[in-house]
Amino acid sequence: MEFESVIRERQATRKFSNKEIEKEKLEKILEAGRIAPTAKNLQPIKIYVVESTEGLEKIDKASPCRYNAPIVLLVCGDKDIAFAKGDYSTYEMDACIVATHMMLEATNQGINNIWVEMFDEKVLREEFNLSNNLIPVCLLPIGYKTEDCPESPMHNTRKELSELVEYK
Repeated sequence: MEFESVIRERQATRKFSNKEIEKEKLEKILEAGRIAPTAKNLQPIKIYVVESTEGLEKIDKASPCRYNAPIVLLVCGDKDIAFAKGDYSTYEMDACIVATHMMLEATNQGINNIWVEMFDEKVLREEFNLSNNLIPVCLLPIGYKTEDCPESPMHNTRKELSELVEYK
């Protein structure tokens, strides 16, 4: 897919089918995350591929936003590895860049997705036995949307470029 098509066509999917994601497509999505840039290339990221029935039930305990996706990528930042400057750590920014790369590659592979920040961190920590250094940043439910999946209502609502950009 052309890059412009990828960035314009990707949208939040809120109704997934149970169709299995091909292994090679999943690997390309994960590889896109692996090669994403991070501060000082420290790569302070851990990605959990949640696909088992037990794992997906754990996700459902932590968030109402799986939307029946067959796989959820739990993206965490490692605050012990991330670059830090004073009180600021890049773990969250780095995890967001990695997640964005994976979302765009998923779209490129014809795999629908949604960025989810609505989760109970405490539940994720307990259910997945996350160490204190790993901070859950987002969930990425991925899969194929259903035939009757509604369009994302705000997808084409965008500010004008002039509202976002100022030349100096």
